[in-house]
Amino acid sequence: METEAEISVQSAENGVLVEDYSPKHVVPPTRTASRTTSPSRQKVVKTKPRGFDEETVTTFAKAIHADVQMEDNIWALLPEDLLVEVLARVPPFFIFRLRSVCRRWNSILNDSSFLAAHSKVPSHGPCLLTFWKNSLTHQCSVLNSLTHQCSVLSLPLKTWYKIPFGFLPEWAFWLVGSSRGLVCFSGFDGFSFKTLVCNPLTQSWRTLPKMHYNQQRQLILVTDRTDHSFKVIAASDIYGDKTLPTEVYDSKLNKWSLHQVMPAVNLCSSKMAFCDSRLYLETLSPLGLMMYRVDIAQWEHIPAKFPRSLLDGYLVAGAQRRLFLVGRIGLYSTLQSMRIWELDHAKTVWVEICRMPPKYFRALLRLSAERFECFGQDNLICFTSWNQGRGLLYDVDKKLWSWITGCAIQLCNSQICFYEPRFDTSIY
Repeated sequence: METEAEISVQSAENGVLVEDYSPKHVVPPTRTASRTTSPSRQKVVKTKPRGFDEETVTTFAKAIHADVQMEDNIWALLPEDLLVEVLARVPPFFIFRLRSVCRRWNSILNDSSFLAAHSKVPSHGPCLLTFWKNSLTHQCSVLNSLTHQCSVLSLPLKTWYKIPFGFLPEWAFWLVGSSRGLVCFSGFDGFSFKTLVCNPLTQSWRTLPKMHYNQQRQLILVTDRTDHSFKVIAASDIYGDKTLPTEVYDSKLNKWSLHQVMPAVNLCSSKMAFCDSRLYLETLSPLGLMMYRVDIAQWEHIPAKFPRSLLDGYLVAGAQRRLFLVGRIGLYSTLQSMRIWELDHAKTVWVEICRMPPKYFRALLRLSAERFECFGQDNLICFTSWNQGRGLLYDVDKKLWSWITGCAIQLCNSQICFYEPRFDTSIY
């Protein structure tokens, strides 16, 4: 018999209240019998590692393993350098619980040696970060910290985690994007537009200086994997009807610098894509793409014509300079389909590489005019339905489609992006 238990525990990090919504399994008392039961017929108790605020388990298939009791004396005698290497490989969401094991572990996990080891470990794997703000107006200041909600789906662990976002100011801001552990937001504090960058795991954040043209801009966050510095690029105003110079914020200089005005008259509404040190935008005038080279701070026009009958398109950055275009094709609802193209840089043409199977297309977008979002990371493309709270993943390399289940609340009317949880990425 399985029951749902809701337990609140206190995290050792920053006094954050962590709510654990993990399914708790209760084993009924067994009857005493004269005959023994075969091990293959005995019930195995399914347990889940207690991570950082486990929220909802997705319905992917999971292997069931019995608990393994670790010997205390083995861990006590383990050399500290080896212990650091072991802890550095623990999934980031479990680190918060490990800090409460003992003072020694808490000290190690806050030490620079752990961060250095953690930075050398391969990424935990792709995650999806959803962000939304409660529509309810809270009168009590204690509840104000609950207005911003954030959940992260770990695709390798197939588990949702709720990350407290009460450390951010109570502004009306929206999600810009994420890059190597950092998340960027832009919003209005009541007086002017603000841009802030934070690390949700360390709960550190800072507000960036004002831009020279301080208004709603199309922004993108880019992090350098070598020195962990980051840049924020402001291409144009949010509505695309004003000619503004391109501005680039450099965390090493802590200031915005003015660059060339983008030579485009009319932009498409799709989001920007950044890959191989280049920023891409769709434009209608001139027709094709505008590419901004960060290294030389210049714009170039790529005359890549859009596919015929393209209703709405999203640029998606892939790995190794791969650039994808995702969009719906068709004039009538019965003839619509979702397709994926890849840019042939040599011929400057879009080459179709995949079509979404009709059963997925009909399930994702039941109405022909229904709104959807699309974004990607490392050749993994995610589709989300704005109203239905459904998510669909496509692996370009494996050519595999799969649903993201158990996420209706997290994805419905939420802002979403790919996210890489890391402790070693600093905002300074």
